[in-house]
Amino acid sequence: MDLDQLDLNPRITAAIKKGRLRSVKEVLCYSGPDLQRLTRLPGHEVQCLLRAASLHLRGSRVLTALHLFQQRASFPEQHQRLSLGCPVLDQFLGGGLPLEGITGLAGRSSAGKTQLALQLCLTVQFPRQYGGLEAGAVYVCTEDVFPSKRLWQLIEQQPRLRTDVPGEVIQKIRFSNHIFVEHVADVDTLLECVSKKVPILLSRGMARLVVVDSIAAPFRCEFDIQNSAVRAKHLQSLGTALRRLSSTFRSPVLCINQVTEMVGDQESVPKPLGAWHEHLSPALGITWANQLLMRLMVDRVHDDDAIMDMPRSPARMLRVLFAPHLPLSSCCYTVSEEGVRGVPGTESCHQ
Repeated sequence: MDLDQLDLNPRITAAIKKGRLRSVKEVLCYSGPDLQRLTRLPGHEVQCLLRAASLHLRGSRVLTALHLFQQRASFPEQHQRLSLGCPVLDQFLGGGLPLEGITGLAGRSSAGKTQLALQLCLTVQFPRQYGGLEAGAVYVCTEDVFPSKRLWQLIEQQPRLRTDVPGEVIQKIRFSNHIFVEHVADVDTLLECVSKKVPILLSRGMARLVVVDSIAAPFRCEFDIQNSAVRAKHLQSLGTALRRLSSTFRSPVLCINQVTEMVGDQESVPKPLGAWHEHLSPALGITWANQLLMRLMVDRVHDDDAIMDMPRSPARMLRVLFAPHLPLSSCCYTVSEEGVRGVPGTESCHQ
């Protein structure tokens, strides 16, 4: 019995046992007045008991943030990530997407945003030992029809992409049965979907990933510059709902975003938050940026930025614009029939 290990007057220890309290943790489950009724001890001795119990559980050593980081292997759940299905990209992003928080993925058309989202919809269904969460995905489309043809192609190519997973494991997964697609056309429908429909799938364990493709489309259609205050209010409501879902069900949320091309005198215009290109910045401004845990941006590699020995597939660049656990950095990747692959040796950090 760990009660005997507390540095207390023997009379207090005897009163605790007489009150049928069996452990230090049980003592801390009661309030001071409740402990007084159970043990019949005076108030000042109950406070001594609570302090001793707290010190016993806390231990004598103070842990710093560095100690917690070094001991992260002892807390696998807290440091779990959703794999992107590629070891190069996983290493680049510190293991993959965080399970709690919204990840924003912005970029121009044809940069590979939807390709990454579809690959994540398959990765999330793998067993945890292979970077998945053993559940499905919710894919909310706001622009185009869901790319089912490309999804089937990726499903067929999984044995070639995921060479780290035994073939029999891949064959057992019915990928297409666990991707729940919803098409929304306006902001109100999107908010209703996120607040009413998506929570049902997450609460039942049927899904552990939420993708919105794209977040900017309905807001750009409905709100012009004169209605920026109303747009900001709806963006905050949407961000709050998505963060609550992610935190409650420990499910990553990926929001694909468009980009805004800046025009005019670049010398006189301040660089927007989260912009890595002098002429491009993620859409929806700082209001949406404040809702994100991590912001990524993708683009095609220009000819003058091409890297020697680059694979023949058109190369793209994935950049970390901000994240609490990652530096500003970039990595090249390619999109092929098999899926999205990072290019080894192209990772770099930026000041």
